Amino acid sequence: MEANLVEMFSSVQGEGPYVGTSTLFVRFGACDLRCRWCDSPHTWRPARRARFETSRGSGIFVEHANPVALETLFEAAERLDVAAHRFVSLTGGEPLLQPEAVASVAKQLRSRGSRIHLETHGLATEALERVIDQIDLVCMDWKLASDVCFADETRSGEVFDTLHEDFLRIARQAPEVIVKVVVTPASTDAEIDALAQRVAAISPEIPLILQPVTPTKHVPERPSAERLLALTTHLERRLRDVRLIPQTHPIYGAL
Repeated sequence: MEANLVEMFSSVQGEGPYVGTSTLFVRFGACDLRCRWCDSPHTWRPARRARFETSRGSGIFVEHANPVALETLFEAAERLDVAAHRFVSLTGGEPLLQPEAVASVAKQLRSRGSRIHLETHGLATEALERVIDQIDLVCMDWKLASDVCFADETRSGEVFDTLHEDFLRIARQAPEVIVKVVVTPASTDAEIDALAQRVAAISPEIPLILQPVTPTKHVPERPSAERLLALTTHLERRLRDVRLIPQTHPIYGAL
């Protein structure tokens, strides 16, 4: 079996409730969304070549042409001492555009003792059903139409909430599920209220991570502290586990 990959490297988790934990990142190529604040737009299209870190923390990489045989990936994971990591993060791009490869990678690397962390845009419900048995933690981004659109521009962002709700119901089959939303100055109260209402209808116990946008070329500013704190207080009226956590990896230069 083969997969289109962007890279594999050893680092620590840079966002969400497990920030700072040792993580082996497996980044898949291609995504069917376009987020204005995306910090890895080079993953939007299938990659021509994939890079693999040669040893843990070295920052030295070797390249392979895509698609990459999964045996090559597994050998690279062993060189990076996969078993010493608390998590293996399957990220992208959007990994669930390649569900067969995700299932195979998750099963193989999970057997080495690390928990499998699936980082996903939370829309590919049928693909999730095919891999959920191999996933320990589903971290789904809840997309807001104020900053996100489909790549093919044939579907409206108005369907995000319905698709996310369907996805979340399947994701709850995993041992752990987290919902994350990137908040920008364009994020509206109506969008965030709709998110909270749908999450609470499934379970008010599901953790919701508010992630202030990391400034980019297209979104140059974060929301104000007052705005973020007010959102946190507002959402806590409906959900029992709301956390305000910015990205940390830009601080120390990791991807």
